[in-house]
Amino acid sequence: MTEPAGAASERGGGVASLRPGSGAPRPFIAVLDYGIGNLRSAEKALQHLGAPARLVRDPAEVADAAGVVLPGVGAFAACAEALRRSGLDGAVRRAIGSDVPFLGICVGFQLLYEASEESPGTDGLGLFPGTVRRLPEGVKRPQMQWNRLVRLGAGSTLLEGLGPEPWVYFVHSFAPEVGEETVAVCDYGGPVAAAAERGRVFGTQFHPEKSGRAGLGALANFVATCRVPCGAP
Repeated sequence: MTEPAGAASERGGGVASLRPGSGAPRPFIAVLDYGIGNLRSAEKALQHLGAPARLVRDPAEVADAAGVVLPGVGAFAACAEALRRSGLDGAVRRAIGSDVPFLGICVGFQLLYEASEESPGTDGLGLFPGTVRRLPEGVKRPQMQWNRLVRLGAGSTLLEGLGPEPWVYFVHSFAPEVGEETVAVCDYGGPVAAAAERGRVFGTQFHPEKSGRAGLGALANFVATCRVPCGAP
């Protein structure tokens, strides 16, 4: 997919620096493999940056990770149930409780909340307060397009150096409510939560792995919080 005209030029050079490691045994970033699609693309995007990322199915292995990524596509209930069946839901809670950097992407981001209108009766992880809501009436669902991020608040670790209103790519029909943890929204029939962070817990409703330089910049900023030695892309 092609970025909107001018998107690359407005971002500048704010991507976090990723430097080669020393040759010692390297920590890694765990991309959680719980049987839901789109896992490989997130892993490949991190590896493109030189990050030591790999798919992980064993909850015990997550305990050794320097960072954790939870992608997700499809229905909220299917993702929530698959995560629980895999046993990786407990690994997510332990990682976040241990202050390990964590990134949820798309439905993986939605799972950080308490519940979703899409799947009544299915609990999310409840790590952020609030409910995932259907996109407003009067707009096409899903939102399947490039859209600009509008920042909220004074600063964001995840969006550092990406320019004032970077273009990113969305594919979704639901999004979390805007809350204190929301650091950016997009305009789609009104403000829609697009990115959130609290401490070292991050989430994006957009797909960074599909969002060109802006998306790679956000992933690079996440990798920098993991403090992993990185080889050259």
